[in-house]
Amino acid sequence: MRYRRRASPLHAARAAAGGAWCAAVAAAALSAEHPLVLAALALVVLAGAAGAGVGREVGKIVAWMVPWALVIAFVNMLVVRDGLTVLARLGEVPPFGQVDLTLEALVYGGQFGARLLLVAAAFAIFTVAVDPDDLLRLMRRASVRSALAATLAVRLVPVLAADAARIDEARRCRADGGGDGTAARLAVLRAVAGGALDRALDVAATLEVRGYGSARRRSGGSGVPWSRHDLAFLGSAVVLVALTVASRVAGFASFGTYPELHSSGVVEAVVLGIAYISVALLPLADRRGIVR
Repeated sequence: MRYRRRASPLHAARAAAGGAWCAAVAAAALSAEHPLVLAALALVVLAGAAGAGVGREVGKIVAWMVPWALVIAFVNMLVVRDGLTVLARLGEVPPFGQVDLTLEALVYGGQFGARLLLVAAAFAIFTVAVDPDDLLRLMRRASVRSALAATLAVRLVPVLAADAARIDEARRCRADGGGDGTAARLAVLRAVAGGALDRALDVAATLEVRGYGSARRRSGGSGVPWSRHDLAFLGSAVVLVALTVASRVAGFASFGTYPELHSSGVVEAVVLGIAYISVALLPLADRRGIVR
């Protein structure tokens, strides 16, 4: 899973705006308590991935995370003794003692698993829809050398992966089959590691010839004015954070599990969910000028 440029509003926005939007969606998911609000944020993530043209990539992450979310819910029901609504009594289970499975523990575990799933999906969108080069350019004012090192590392990872594939294919084409098992894998690993060191020396020599590291460089801004997509996603991120903070401070759309399930009401959850959906998806509706 890696970044590929696509014709979408999120891809057209600069990394600062797109990254802030993804982080705001993840923060809202971490803060949400009511199941209806979590469902609204799930719709935001799915619609956002589809609007950015990365639905397949994000879907793979979601499919991989769903079993973990279910495991979290099940384990929480097994280990947490709180809750008054008992679903099953398993009796004495050494070394845990008396084990009672409660509805409240199951709901809390499912709530936690859903949050984890939504955060993973939000950052999956960040990975495949936010330009990593543009993101690394944001580090120039803090540290030119760190940004350069991170850029080179990110760029060399797919190169080394391709080298490993070619070396492994050459090994398998040998008359004896190139061997099998741990020894063959170690041989490929040694070859790739040696190639990585050679590439590192070549890159270091090239950078030294070009004068990198010889003097502190000034790094100014890119000079590119903020587009309407930049402003839209950044504004959406700010409003999402404001909604999240305000709802938590005011106790709006709250939902509790222990000792019994209780909530502030369905109407509040629906209102907050609609607000999240409207604010988060509005920037994706403007598809003018998305190719640049």
